[in-house]
Amino acid sequence: MDFIEDKLLSYIEKNTEEEPEVLKRLYRETYAKILVPRMIAGHYQGRVISMLSKMIKPKQILEIGTYTGYSAICWAEGLIEGGMVHSIDINEEIKDMVDRYVEEAGLRNSVVQYIGEAMAIIPQIDEIFDIVYIDADKENYSNYFDLVIDKVQPGGYIIADNVLWSGKVLDGANSMDEDTKALVAYSEKIREDDRVENFMLPIRDGLLVARKK
Repeated sequence: MDFIEDKLLSYIEKNTEEEPEVLKRLYRETYAKILVPRMIAGHYQGRVISMLSKMIKPKQILEIGTYTGYSAICWAEGLIEGGMVHSIDINEEIKDMVDRYVEEAGLRNSVVQYIGEAMAIIPQIDEIFDIVYIDADKENYSNYFDLVIDKVQPGGYIIADNVLWSGKVLDGANSMDEDTKALVAYSEKIREDDRVENFMLPIRDGLLVARKK
């Protein structure tokens, strides 16, 4: 969900750098062939992700939720030499599509995919991360945070997508579904954790940025 009126959003996108051609093709193919294509990051959010990565200059990134690989490619744009994006997704059916676009983007040696349950895979990745990006099953956001906080270096970032959840986070507790309750609980958890400092960006469906102290 976008929280900015369409005309203003169009102006913002007009004044945002164009996405690379490989990402334009990936976006089109996702909308043509993949179920629930709105899950893709897209032009504006993708450029935000790319710029954050270039500002942070990470060596190791963990992405929880690959989908069709758009955001993984964006994160990889800011890696320092020898850096890696470790991206986890449970859906094996679109792995070949992700591989193809990662190859086309020239990032075969910069993005590695893991297929399976993130809760099981994360402890097996022996790295300390500069960025963790959470964009998977909402009910596990808090569990993912608990798994990764000790694997993020001081000064590193944990960034969670969809934290505004189309505005449903403002519904009364009795009206919320389980995903919404989980996202509200995650935001409260981050706000109350003195190991991190945080702010929320109203970009697309909301990004919650937490920096480890």
